[in-house]
Amino acid sequence: QVQLVESGGGLVQAGGSLRLSCAASGLPFSIYTVAWFRQAPGKERDFVTAIGWSGKTVYADSVKGRFAISRDNAKNTVYLQMNSLKPEDTAVYYCAASSVATMDSAQYGFWGQGTQVTVSS
Repeated sequence: QVQLVESGGGLVQAGGSLRLSCAASGLPFSIYTVAWFRQAPGKERDFVTAIGWSGKTVYADSVKGRFAISRDNAKNTVYLQMNSLKPEDTAVYYCAASSVATMDSAQYGFWGQGTQVTVSS
């Protein structure tokens, strides 16, 4: 049974930082692309960032230079370091895993339950 479990969300003031974690089990984690998506109230789920099996990363323009994704294959965990947070970063953040390198959410077959990030102004 595949499980992705996010943690690390919370309430932070604008300009602050948070680090999210996504712990995976039940799949060959080291060869999967893992991504973060986010969904704000009343909006669609948007791509944030992804990291491939080789460590190659891609970011949405809105988070470039502020967010950093990394992975520790020994721990089957992906991290999202979020710095210089803005109120518009407020959303539920989901991690997802795919056997292909893609930014298309439809290609991700495994999802976590999400973790709330709230940035106050």
